[in-house]
Amino acid sequence: MPAVRLAPFVAAILFMPLAFAEPAPSSSPSASGSPSLVLVCDAENDFYRGLVAGGESIARYSAIAEAIDAAPRGAGLLLLADRYPGERTVVTDAQLEAARRKELKVLVEYPEAMAGVTLGEPQDARWERGVVSALGNQLGLPQLSILALHDCRFLPAEADEPLLVLGRVAGFDRAVFGLPEPAFPLLFQTTQGEWVATTKLSGFVTARYAPTSEWETLWERLLGMLNPAGAPYSVDLEPIVTPVYGKEQALPADAEAASLARFAEWCFQSRLLVSTEREPEIRGLLEANAEAAPVPPADAPIGDGTLGVLEGYASQIMPDGSQLQRIPLRADCQAETAAALAMHAVVGNDARSQATATNLMNYLFYTSELCQRERGDPSHPAFGLIGWGAVSPAWRSSNYGDDNARTLLGAMAVAGALKSDEWDKPIVRALYANLRTTGALGFRSDNIPLAQLEEHGWKHFHDAETLNLSPHFEAYLWACYLWAYDRTGDREFLETAKRGIQRTMAAYPDQWRWGENLDRARMLLALAWLVRVEDTAEHRGWLGAVAQDLLANQHACGGIAEQPGNPNSGHFQTPTSNAAYGTGETPLIQERGDPVTDQLYVSGFVLLGLREAVAATNDPSLAEAENRLAEYLVRIQVASKRLPYLDGTWFRAFDYNRWDYWSSSGDLGWGAWCAEAGWAPAWTAVALGLRSKETSLWDLAGDSTIGTQAPAVRREMGLDD
Repeated sequence: MPAVRLAPFVAAILFMPLAFAEPAPSSSPSASGSPSLVLVCDAENDFYRGLVAGGESIARYSAIAEAIDAAPRGAGLLLLADRYPGERTVVTDAQLEAARRKELKVLVEYPEAMAGVTLGEPQDARWERGVVSALGNQLGLPQLSILALHDCRFLPAEADEPLLVLGRVAGFDRAVFGLPEPAFPLLFQTTQGEWVATTKLSGFVTARYAPTSEWETLWERLLGMLNPAGAPYSVDLEPIVTPVYGKEQALPADAEAASLARFAEWCFQSRLLVSTEREPEIRGLLEANAEAAPVPPADAPIGDGTLGVLEGYASQIMPDGSQLQRIPLRADCQAETAAALAMHAVVGNDARSQATATNLMNYLFYTSELCQRERGDPSHPAFGLIGWGAVSPAWRSSNYGDDNARTLLGAMAVAGALKSDEWDKPIVRALYANLRTTGALGFRSDNIPLAQLEEHGWKHFHDAETLNLSPHFEAYLWACYLWAYDRTGDREFLETAKRGIQRTMAAYPDQWRWGENLDRARMLLALAWLVRVEDTAEHRGWLGAVAQDLLANQHACGGIAEQPGNPNSGHFQTPTSNAAYGTGETPLIQERGDPVTDQLYVSGFVLLGLREAVAATNDPSLAEAENRLAEYLVRIQVASKRLPYLDGTWFRAFDYNRWDYWSSSGDLGWGAWCAEAGWAPAWTAVALGLRSKETSLWDLAGDSTIGTQAPAVRREMGLDD
């Protein structure tokens, strides 16, 4: 166990993606005429390039002995770990003694060994973050500031009073519960005076350490300690991953259509569309219940939708800056990705997007197992339902109502955009399959697994008095039922939705399960469509109340500031200790007021809800809020030339004060830097397309002919027995 012996001080951590800078010509020499900083590293080292771009006079060598010989007396000497994480820096006692004789101030990254320093075997971080433990302002950052080093590899060490430590800590950008236990030293000074970094701190650009500005500050202050005579130093960085636009940058007139096009192109460049060549590998992984895999190489074949699309990218960032793919073949991601592509096909007249959207829909409904096997058997109680995911046993067994609902909404969007009736029958079957497993009070519950359906039959759930005050799980099914009523005239859809909505609004807001933004974001759509079918003062009042309460959290930049979950529900709670960080589903904030928006669970759903609410009510205040949110989302879309498989998506978290991708990232499955093919990112793209066409989802899907299928399907589902 590493020992950290600390004076009275506290520590911190930071989490955020970093960048890459092209070197500018080296500028002014030091007063002595010789560079005051000497680096042993490759020419492509992030830190070296940042110093050169910042105009510093730097001497660089590839051999330690040569650098020591050439360094002027008293210079700073940095021995950087360019072979990290596979190899450690080898520096001999004799070399260090030679450096001491010249009074060089030495920093060694990721050392193989150093006399007097106890180092353990390398370990890989997972939930640990960096925490500033320095007294005073030595690193230019407050004590307990949090820094993200992502999935770095580090050496457990024993050290007195390290300036930076690594450990599991809760907090947005400050370790609110103090230093972690254990706390692994990341940066400290030996009794002989050398500085030791137990990981590669100089790789902060490639490895996308975060937040960007804090890492610049840390390095500039550290250089000042290594060579005070040369201070202040300038490290000039440009992150690998940035927002498309700055906070105040003027947007072009076609910014929204261009943002949709960028997302559509991301769908192709993301390497998530499963190719024929990759399908056996994905199937084998899913059969073993695996959920992640490395990103394929840049020259890997791109699928065309006939074999589906993977879920997205996990939040983990590897030392080389790459992210793992999440490989489940989720039904919702098939339809929602297809919806975004179908919108681009219409807005951008893009044949490739149209063909891929069509292929994804055929995969979803016909050629995959998502609607086949038990769900394709009229005698089975799961008939008509849409599976949570394909192939993987863990995913095949579930029937989440919300996932079914978003799949159906995506299918409506595709069918409406492409003016197709090709998927009418499976859409109607899924609507009735969910209706017959929705209880007497209008609630379906989160998930009804196959085993429960086989044990009890569908009528058990149809007659149950289930109560689930969670718009996150229930509201989009109500929206589907209201649309189905409008298309079929079947009043059971209408009455079921109204019963659930009425009880939910009677419990608003204190008894809602998930929290302020997350539940309200989902309720908007259902309430907007309720006004479409029954435009009453009460229904408009419900919509207005939820919308205004939600928009009370809209920041001046246009984003919807994240809020804590319901403290009384036990769901979606912030960590209550350092040990709780990374152990459950959790918001991106630690405390109310942390300046972050959630693009996975909130922003895109709010944009869709506002689009539909404005179409239903013509409320100018809602239209203004919609415009501001759309502009914000266009601005914060991901741009990356170096990582094209991320260019055009939306990460879950965005800090609108830093204007950087940053937040607490303790969610067990979907952290700050995750990127979904479906969910709110896809609906952001769909809503931008609807805005570009000056229409709504209700109107886009208004010509559906599913009503011709409804009577026969209702009888087939046993609802008339």
